[in-house]
Amino acid sequence: MKHLPLFFDLAGRLVVVVGEGTKAEGRAALARSAGAAVAQLAPSQMTIDDFRGAAAAFIATGDIEGDSRVQALAKAAGVPVNVADRPALCDFILPAIVDRDDVVVAISTGGASPTLATILRARIEAALPQQFGALAKLAAAFRSQVNTLIADPARRRTFFRRLIEGPAGRLALAGDQAGARRAVLTELDSARNGQTPQGIAHIVGAGPGDPDLLTLRAAQLLQEADAILHDDLVPPEVLARARRDAEFVSVGKRKGRPSWAQADIDAELVRRVRAGQTVVRLKAGDPFVFGRGGEEIDALQAAGLAYTVVPGITAALGCAASAGIPLTHRRIASAVTFVSGHSAQGNRRPDWASLATKGHTLAIYMGASEAASVRDLLLDAGTDPTTPVAIVENGSRPEERVSSGRLSDLARLAALHSQRSDAGPSLIIVGDVAAYAARKPEPNFEFAQVS
Repeated sequence: MKHLPLFFDLAGRLVVVVGEGTKAEGRAALARSAGAAVAQLAPSQMTIDDFRGAAAAFIATGDIEGDSRVQALAKAAGVPVNVADRPALCDFILPAIVDRDDVVVAISTGGASPTLATILRARIEAALPQQFGALAKLAAAFRSQVNTLIADPARRRTFFRRLIEGPAGRLALAGDQAGARRAVLTELDSARNGQTPQGIAHIVGAGPGDPDLLTLRAAQLLQEADAILHDDLVPPEVLARARRDAEFVSVGKRKGRPSWAQADIDAELVRRVRAGQTVVRLKAGDPFVFGRGGEEIDALQAAGLAYTVVPGITAALGCAASAGIPLTHRRIASAVTFVSGHSAQGNRRPDWASLATKGHTLAIYMGASEAASVRDLLLDAGTDPTTPVAIVENGSRPEERVSSGRLSDLARLAALHSQRSDAGPSLIIVGDVAAYAARKPEPNFEFAQVS
């Protein structure tokens, strides 16, 4: 080890920064972020007295003679020195830093390759959620209570590990500090009474199907879940990102097939979380866009159980992007509406007359089997029959299929997708932007390009 990593407490202590420009300003800002009292000085006419009592000095004059002269003054005053870009003049070096409040990670290559340190920093930045420091604060807030309640060091370590990796930690990472504190208090009560602590449910969006479009948080939770209750539309490639020993339960609902009732899914979530499991409810697209995630949250709240919500790329965004369709376009469309092809239970159908306007894009979910009805409703509402339409099946996946044409021919286009035995989920896009649809014909699949 070339350099010993140390963390200095600079709160209220003097740090001298000599020089001007980007490097000097950056070092001054870094010292201030650690609570130091920074004196930023010009190199001319400096004396040894300027360094007396300082905890550290940063020098960045940009001139070798100036750097050397000021460094000698600081050394004579007994102050450790860092000189920008001159490792031979340094007592200490600056690492690449990942700052998560109370959690700080420093990366150094000993000056051999700053670029390598920067690459490592980027990878660690991606792995550590922005709220990671909240875990340290949470553990510190309850340290005294835990130490008093749990005398055995091994049990205490187990408790803190669960605090960080379990429901309380996940709530803290999601920004719900009050919920995290409640979860810790519940676990303290469980430890006091010898009970099994409750688990947590994560309502997670799986995106449109491409596993690389999972959010970082979704990917992390898939690695932590004891059980994954997933939609039928979530592809195997996404499920493969989960930990190998997780329990997979398909709770999908597909038209015309045996499936779970929503009330049964709600009950299963509650049962598993009460049993102490970490459960991921994995939904295709986004859980709050035609995903019934709100109903599952209602059930968890009614049971007094912890949960978080992780959004996903909804089908309209993923499919449109993959097919090359801009849902809005400065010259063509200034609004977009997400509509279900099926009527929501207990609600009226959408006001198609208000949606059938020029410059308005419609993204219609679950609409392939209702394409004739959608076409008729839009035509009756006054939409031009020649309005471009596109159907994107299995959007973002290797088996993606796209067909395009006019509104008047929507039913025939949809039939090319919905009537196949291996048909996947389809999204209908209606509006002038649909003319941008990428044409991706595949062998043995008939596409109709209607002019």
